[in-house]
Amino acid sequence: MRQFTRRNFIQTALAAAGGVAVSTPLQAMTRPQLPSEVAFEHGVASGDPQQDAVILWTRATPAAGTEPTGPTRVTWELSSDLEFSEIVRRGGAETDLARDYTVKVDVQGLQPNTAYYYRFIGASEQSPVGRTKTLPEAGIEQLKLAVFSCSNYPAGYFNAYQLAADRGDWDAVLHLGDYIYEYEQGGYATERSAEIDRALPEDNRGELYTLTDYRKRYALYRTDQGLQALHAAAPFIAVWDDHEIANDTWKAGAQNHSADEGDFFARRVAAVQAYYEWLPIRPPMGERNPQIYRSFSFGDLLDLHMLDTRVVGRDQQIDFQSFMDREGNFDGHAFSAALADPARSLLGKPQLQWLQETLSASTGHWQLLGQQVLMGKMLLPTEMMNSFHRGGSPDLTAELIGLKAASLQGKPITDQQRARLEKVVPYNLDAWDGYAVEREAVYEQVKGLGKNLVVVAGDTHNAWYSHLHDVRGDMVGVEFATPSVTSPGMETYLKLNGKAATELAAGMPVLVDELQYCNLHQRGYMALTFRRDGVEAEWNFVDNIDSPEFVAVDSHRIVHRLV
Repeated sequence: MRQFTRRNFIQTALAAAGGVAVSTPLQAMTRPQLPSEVAFEHGVASGDPQQDAVILWTRATPAAGTEPTGPTRVTWELSSDLEFSEIVRRGGAETDLARDYTVKVDVQGLQPNTAYYYRFIGASEQSPVGRTKTLPEAGIEQLKLAVFSCSNYPAGYFNAYQLAADRGDWDAVLHLGDYIYEYEQGGYATERSAEIDRALPEDNRGELYTLTDYRKRYALYRTDQGLQALHAAAPFIAVWDDHEIANDTWKAGAQNHSADEGDFFARRVAAVQAYYEWLPIRPPMGERNPQIYRSFSFGDLLDLHMLDTRVVGRDQQIDFQSFMDREGNFDGHAFSAALADPARSLLGKPQLQWLQETLSASTGHWQLLGQQVLMGKMLLPTEMMNSFHRGGSPDLTAELIGLKAASLQGKPITDQQRARLEKVVPYNLDAWDGYAVEREAVYEQVKGLGKNLVVVAGDTHNAWYSHLHDVRGDMVGVEFATPSVTSPGMETYLKLNGKAATELAAGMPVLVDELQYCNLHQRGYMALTFRRDGVEAEWNFVDNIDSPEFVAVDSHRIVHRLV
C-alpha cells in the first residue's frame, strides 16, 4: 500500500471527502460571515486528534420555523482556556441538508499534548463548550484512555458515558463500535424500552436501510445526555462494529440482511455515509469508502492501530449448524478443516499488509490494537457449549469447573473426565477464534518484532482479560475487553441472576486457559492507563441503566507489568 505522511494523509482524505472545513494558522482569526439561526440539539464533539490538529463537530439544526434556502453557517472558536479569554482560532463553517446539517472543522497548526476548549455560535444560540486535546510528540510517561462499546438506546440510558465524563481527565476516548443499533422497535433488546421511556420514536421505529433511516437513528442517540457529556469531555477515536450497518456484517453481507431487504452494498454505503457525518472522524479514503483503519501515535509511549474486523475484509462467519447432519451429528473433521483454511480472513489482505507494515515501522513503547471482537482463545468444553445452546445447566457447568480445578491442582481424574475437558470448541466463531490462521500470522509478527502488545475489544457486552499465546504456547500480549454501555450480556442469554453470573464468572478462568478475569452481568466501561513499566486496566460499572439516575457500584483493577 502507498505510505502517506500525516499531512499527505489529511490532504488525500479531505480531497476525497470535501465536507470538512479546514483551519490553518493563516486562517486563524478571519471574520466569518454572519451565522444562521440554528439550534445545537446534539451537542459538540471532537476526534481523530493529531499532534497539531483535531476535528471539531456539531450539528447546526435550522431553528424551528426557518427554511434555509442556502448553506447554514456557524462560527466556531477554539480557546486555550475555558472562559475563552485566549482564543487561538476562530472561523466559519457551512453545512446543509446534503450533510444532514452536520459540521466538521479540521483545526490544524495546534500545539502538541495541549488541552483546548471549543464552541460553535449561531445567530442567537451558542453550543455547549467542549474540551479536546492534541496528541503528544514525545516524553510523556503516562496516558489515560477510556474504552467503550455497544450502546443500545432502547436497552437503557447511557450512564457509563456519563460516569466517564464526570471523571474528566482522559487523553482520549476509544469507541470500538456498535455506537448505534439498526434494529426496529420490537427487535433486539427493546423489550423494556417503553417501560423505561426509551422506545424508538414513530419516525424511526423501523429497521435501518436508507441514509435517512441511519441519520435519524444517530440523531436520536445523540440526544442522550451521557453521550453528549462524554463527547464534550474528550476527543474520540472511533471505529465501527457490525450494528452501525447490520448484525454480523461481513464483506459481502450480514446475518441481519436478506435479499428482500434490498441491495446490501447500497445499505452499507448509506450506513457508512451517516457514520462519517455524525462521528468526529477523518474518513481515510472519503465519506463513501468503507476503509476506516488508521493509526495514532501518542509520542513514543504508545502507537494505536484502529482495525476494522467487520466490513472491508471479513469472510463470512462459520456456522456450527453447517456441520450438522440431519440426525444432528456434528462433523468435527470438516469443522476443523474449515477453521484451518489459510484463505479465510478477518482483516482482508490489504489491511493485514498495512498492519504488518505499520507494526514494523512503529516505534512506540506499546503497540495497541483497537478492534471489535475477542482475540483471545475462548475454548469451552463441547458439552458445556451444547448446554448453553439449550439455555445452560448450572450443575453441569459447576461439575466441569470442579474437574478442571482438580486437574490443575494435580488431583487424580479419570481418562473419561479428562476427555470431557479436552473436547473443546470456540465459544464464538464471530470472533478471532473463527479466523485462527490469520490470528497466528499477527502473533508471529508481533513476537518476531519483540513488540509490547495490548489488544482491546468490545462486541461481547461483557468484561474480559486474557493472556494471548501463539500456537507454540509463547505469550505474545494481553487483551482487555470492555463491557457494554447498555446491551445485554451473558447473564441475559443464560437467564442468570447476579449471584449465578458472578459464580460463573469466577469459574470461567478455570475452564478457559487464556482467560484471567471476566464479568458477565454488569454494564459500564473500561479505563486503561499506560506507563513505561506496565498497563493498568480498570473496569467501572453502574448500578442501573433503567433511568438517568445512577451511581457507580463496582470496579475491578488489574495491572499487567512488563517483565
